[in-house]
Amino acid sequence: MADHLHPSPPAVVRLTHYAVVRLTHYTEAEKTEILGDGTDPFGVAYAGLTWLPKEHHFGVRLGGRLVAHAGLLRLPISIGGDSTEAVGVGGVAVAPDVRGRGLARQVIAAALDHARTMGPQHGLLFCRRPLVPLYERLGWRALDQDVHVEQPDGPVLMPLRTMVTPLHDRASWPDGAVRLLSFPM
Repeated sequence: MADHLHPSPPAVVRLTHYAVVRLTHYTEAEKTEILGDGTDPFGVAYAGLTWLPKEHHFGVRLGGRLVAHAGLLRLPISIGGDSTEAVGVGGVAVAPDVRGRGLARQVIAAALDHARTMGPQHGLLFCRRPLVPLYERLGWRALDQDVHVEQPDGPVLMPLRTMVTPLHDRASWPDGAVRLLSFPM
């Protein structure tokens, strides 16, 4: 019989679940282990921003090597003039040689599980425009407004896309101007 009458079954894609662990620290050497030693591993040096270190770190190790990371930091923000807090997600990195395996999804999911225990209603991140579709697939929403962040010489307009995600049921992002009352994470 002709092959077109009995096509081969579609290829099976196996998604592997990797163990995400809470890291006690995250060093420059570990960042280099994931992203190499380039001068601008996240592609955001053009923004000229001062960034805060994260306080909580999550990672995936394969064969003893750290290959993925996401960090968290509780941040003061103002939305519509009202002060509140968000959990900033940053330092998301996956080693180039293991991308496409769902590691970003898994490390971010583990970080958000912890973020839900920290109190704020929303997660907040800043990313380059090409990464917006990835975060949208993970449940994040890009804000359609300018966001200002603190810098050494005062507030500046954030040049990266600002994205948010609810951390709790019924959490709704309020209307109003957004200002991060600290350096970005």
